[in-house]
Amino acid sequence: MNYIKIAFLMILLMALFMFVGYLVGGQTGIIIAFLLASGLNFFSYWYSDKMVLKMYRAREVTESDCPKLYNAVKAVINKVNNYDITRDILKSTSNTHMPMPKVYLIPSKAPNAFATGRNAEHAAVAATEGIIGILNQDELTGVIGHEIAHIKHKDMLIGMVVATFVGAIGILASIARWGAIFGGFSRDDERGGIAGLLVAAIVAPLVAMIIQLAISRQREYRADAEGGKITGKYLALASALEKIHKAPVRLNLDNRPATAHLMIANPLSGKGLSSLFSTHPPVEKRIERLRKLAEESIYKGLA
Repeated sequence: MNYIKIAFLMILLMALFMFVGYLVGGQTGIIIAFLLASGLNFFSYWYSDKMVLKMYRAREVTESDCPKLYNAVKAVINKVNNYDITRDILKSTSNTHMPMPKVYLIPSKAPNAFATGRNAEHAAVAATEGIIGILNQDELTGVIGHEIAHIKHKDMLIGMVVATFVGAIGILASIARWGAIFGGFSRDDERGGIAGLLVAAIVAPLVAMIIQLAISRQREYRADAEGGKITGKYLALASALEKIHKAPVRLNLDNRPATAHLMIANPLSGKGLSSLFSTHPPVEKRIERLRKLAEESIYKGLA
């Protein structure tokens, strides 16, 4: 059902993108919007992971460089493959081996982590020095389990596509806004004229953002559940989220919100009403769900 919901939301996002293109330039606008989306998606598919890692000055590490982080990733990958093998044997199907992703360390005291890459064969897991410092090994393993779950479900690719569409809609909305201000489009245009352009400029980015948030929050809940199932560390992940949430240092992304959805915890400093537009579900609800899943897991084990 999560896949169906995400697919439906992405179709809405694409439809919104094409609609804004139509308001801006009619049939020509639709074609331009399509070409723009294709070009941006091509670029984001092949290069966005490299750009994100470079943005945070992440450096690749080996087991000898950062044993705590590397061993956590290695342990989770082993659990993933053993979990999949057992499940596939029960289903009498052939299993697929998940390769070890590259491991990156980010020079920041702010506790956070993320996964990136277009697929499992080209995936990377990155964590900050801060998160390694405040979490114990079980908690770090729980966090890595969450990120590996994102890789398994190709959430990074979905996130890149969504972020690309949202950014492109923002560009088209800016064009519509300036066109309306300077009267660059026909007032008698059957598409709605200046009024239609102003509506597109104001409403389209807001709707796109709401769709982006809906997709992102669904992915976070699912990654929490899947990561906990693989590692068995529901409570450790809940503890990690609580520590990250209470940490006094935040990854400064207020000027780069496009990457906020990648992180395991919301890195932006919004409070109050602005938290309604967070890319992540409320941490309290995530912790509550994880604790409930832990209780259900124990009950099933005793049954």
